[in-house]
Amino acid sequence: MVFVKAHECFHCKQWIPEGVEHDCWTTTEYALTKDLPEDLRDAWERLRETAVEFGEQRIYASHHSIMFSRKACYFFVRPHRRRLELVFFLGRPLKASQVHKIVKSSKTRWAHIVHLLHRDQVEPPITDWLKEAYEVQGAAAQPGRGGRAAVKKKATPRKMATKKKARPTSRGDASR
Repeated sequence: MVFVKAHECFHCKQWIPEGVEHDCWTTTEYALTKDLPEDLRDAWERLRETAVEFGEQRIYASHHSIMFSRKACYFFVRPHRRRLELVFFLGRPLKASQVHKIVKSSKTRWAHIVHLLHRDQVEPPITDWLKEAYEVQGAAAQPGRGGRAAVKKKATPRKMATKKKARPTSRGDASR
């Protein structure tokens, strides 16, 4: 019996022999969208084109999602076999029939989950919400625009511990 030194990958749980390159974490847009049916692929392409028109941003794949970010992510897409799950972040909750679910994601942001089934759904009001998320993220990234200024607290001096003086005892002795 031959034993080979190996370790288990934290992400994919495969055993990787020592010295072998392994990179299961990184992925690409193509890898996430290659198996989509035609109608979902069209919806994805239209969604990506719409986002690119907003302006400068970073688009990258991360595990099971495709992220769209300026300084931080303002929306991402999770491709599934039967739908695209679109998640975008706004500073307010929306009440609309297109929004499947709303989740408070931080003190100031709400995550809105929308399920896209075909290309025709990638139109207003969804594109308007994505544009708003893009602009809100840009305003938050620029100091002095919309965000609250950080207020520094004044340092309060700590009280110094004072030593108590020894009381004289009844014998007149100051120390024990």
